[in-house]
Parts: sequence; C-alpha cells; structure tokens
Amino acid sequence: MSGISVGVIGSGYWGRNHLRNFHALNSLAAFCDSDDSVIDGLEGKYPGAKPYTDPEAFFEDPGFDGVVIATPSATHGGLVRRALEAGMNVFVEKPLCLDPGEARSLGALAEKLGLTLMVGHLLLYHPAFRALKGALESGRLGTLRYIYSNRLSLGKIRREENALWSFAPHDLSMILNLTGKMPHSVMTCGGTYLSPTVADTTLAYLNFDDGLQAHIFVSWLHPFKDHKLVIVGSEGMAVFDDVQEGPEKLTLYRHAVGWDGNLPAVSKAVGEPIPYDPKEPLAIECEHFLDCIAEGKRPLSDAAEGLRVLTVLDACQRSLTSGVPEQVSGATEKVGDQRV
Repeated sequence: MSGISVGVIGSGYWGRNHLRNFHALNSLAAFCDSDDSVIDGLEGKYPGAKPYTDPEAFFEDPGFDGVVIATPSATHGGLVRRALEAGMNVFVEKPLCLDPGEARSLGALAEKLGLTLMVGHLLLYHPAFRALKGALESGRLGTLRYIYSNRLSLGKIRREENALWSFAPHDLSMILNLTGKMPHSVMTCGGTYLSPTVADTTLAYLNFDDGLQAHIFVSWLHPFKDHKLVIVGSEGMAVFDDVQEGPEKLTLYRHAVGWDGNLPAVSKAVGEPIPYDPKEPLAIECEHFLDCIAEGKRPLSDAAEGLRVLTVLDACQRSLTSGVPEQVSGATEKVGDQRV
C-alpha cells in the first residue's frame, strides 16, 4: 500500500520478516538496528529506506506514519510509549509489554492521541485459524467444551524470559478469541532444567464459566516440533496443526460420542479438510496495520486484546510462582472481534 511510510526497529528473526513484508507492500521507509554491520547489510537490501542506529533519532523524524517494534520483550513498553508520544502509529510484536498496568496506560494513551496501537498476535490473522473460527461460529462443532494447545519444539531457548512468556501468548490469543471471554482462574506448573530461574516447560490450565476449560502446554525441550490447537465440541472436533502444510493443516472430525444404555458409545469419522486461503499470515497482518492507519479502523489485535492476553499471562506466571490457582482480573470482560 503506497502512501503510508513505516519504519522497523529491530532486525532479528521477526524484524527481518517485517522488513521483507513492508518492502513488498511499498511502505518500508526506514529501519533501525544498533549493529553497524547489520545496517550495512540492510542498506544493500533495502536501498530506498533510511538507516538508523538509535531509535530516538527515528522517533524525532516526522516523516513516518508508523513504526514496527520487533525488539526484546522487556523493551516494548518504553519504545511503544515513545513512539506514541512522537505521534506514530505502532505495531509491536507480542507481548505489548510485561505489566498489565503499563499495557492499560499505553492503550489509553493511544486512544487519547487517536493513534493505532496493534499487537503482533500473528495467529489471529492466520487464514486457517480464521476458517477454524468460522467453523465454530457456524455451529459445525456444536457447543464448545474443551480447547487444548501444544507449542513444543527443541530450541529457541531464552535466558531473559521463560517458555510461558515466549510461546504461550500465541495460544492464549487464539483461545480467548475463540471463547469470546476471559477465564476466571488459572493453574500453572512448570520445570526449570537449564537455568534455575527460567522455566523451560509449563502447563497452564484455564477455567471458564459454564464448565469450559482449556490447557496450554509449551516447551523448548521437546524432541520434535508440535504446534497444535484442538477444539472439542458437542457435535465435532477440529485440529489446527500449524506444522502441516496444505489441506492437512486444518481438519474437522465429526466424531459422535454418546451412550448406549450405561455404556459409552463412540462413532469415529474420517477427518475432513477445512479449506482456507494459503496466503502468508504475516503479509495479512502487515496489510491490516496499513489499512488501520489509512482508514482509522481498530485492529483485530488492538491494545485491549493485548491487555487481555497479558492479564491471563500475568495470572499464569503468578500461579507458576506460587504453586496454587490464581484468579484472573477482568474475568467477566467479553472478548470482542474484528474481521480482517
């Protein structure tokens, strides 16, 4: 989308993906990285974009409409605030920040200034996830009973944040979007094996009203990559397997489970692929950010959505630390949705 200029701060794995996508959308105007050798390489790849080694110099330049922040999580809050104060629309990678109170303040600031504040909860934009939600909303799965999610792999081990904060935001954003509400309580357990203060694996249980439950299992000490979201409903079950490609990524199972007298009766069905658009999720997400700036639309993953995810994450972390269930603040809040 021409006419909207965006700069990217941070050029790690996700930062480089953002650079590629905004360049393809003819909106990449600047990039910022503290490493001169990285800057040299990016200048050769994106010769039309202005290079910066200091975010402050970028924020002082009035020639940009928006900024993408793809830096370590601990820096997000401060950079988002500075960008908003500079009058820039912001797309920040997850999480919005590390403290729910700060997230609430940043959301209020963006509202006051009339600026877009969007959080990078990528899987909300995945066409397979959107198709999955459509199947749920159409009644093909019946009443929602249980959701579970695995985000497991070997590697991308962090020292500055645990596996819960590194991996679970993706799954929490999808679960909250599917259920349309917040859990009232959570229970989290985990294990620390490589560093005494950083959990390498966690299992979080979410309890909602009406008996609905969910769990999220994350680990970077797993022998193979396993990224699955499973929905169990009264009329069917569905699996979003993000490791798979093509039609095997999203499957509907019309299994029937009931009773034959006092005996459980299970009738298994063959899995049916649910069709979805194969477009790259990040390309959709980047386009959505530009659309929100151009049209004044509220992002699907806005500050309020980022705050909800952060609030549940905070409760999960408190439970992981205390070893007991923790209540979730704002549990009665209804989760909204915006179509991409």
